[in-house]
Amino acid sequence: MAQTETKRTRRSNTSSIVIWSGLIFALATPLIVASFSPYLAYRNPAYIAAGFAGILALLLLILQPLFAGLLLPNVPLRTARLWHRATGSLIIVAVVVHVAGLFVTSPPDTLDALFLVSPTPFSLYGVLALWGVILTGLLVALRRKLPLRYLPWAILHNTLAFLIVMTTVVHALLIEGTMGPLSKWLTCLAVVLLTTWVLYDIRIRRKKAPSRG
Repeated sequence: MAQTETKRTRRSNTSSIVIWSGLIFALATPLIVASFSPYLAYRNPAYIAAGFAGILALLLLILQPLFAGLLLPNVPLRTARLWHRATGSLIIVAVVVHVAGLFVTSPPDTLDALFLVSPTPFSLYGVLALWGVILTGLLVALRRKLPLRYLPWAILHNTLAFLIVMTTVVHALLIEGTMGPLSKWLTCLAVVLLTTWVLYDIRIRRKKAPSRG
């Protein structure tokens, strides 16, 4: 009995190491690839800050569903919820830095994008993602003041999260920027798959699971 428990513990520890190592690799690789991008040559600090803030916002979208779905080992429920909120706040900060950096770099282009008159298709998706982030932030900040029960509030929150993910992914894929093509596609794929799975798991699968008692 003791040997069986020891083997289970070892397997659990090994699984935790693999998962956390894979997550660190998935988060660090796009940043490292972007750091060596030729697109950074002769760029001003505002442009570089804007670019990396955008990459960071995309990477944080990997963490959001992992915390929401309790998919990370050795992370208790309370801690996962706290980090889910913290990463949401960091996404807002990253988006603000991203937009501000682009505005400093090129005010006319940024204003055209914000007013939806930019000729570049990726701008539209970027602005949609921006509004999704703003609305989500307001939804969370005003949760206790809104006349919404938890379930409608949660469904609205999840819908906005899915909107942010899809528009951000399209925005990122349409840009030929500092992220390498492979790292960008893999990151975007991870974001979409994780978000879709967690939303399905929380809203559908767990609801259908038979209760034990």
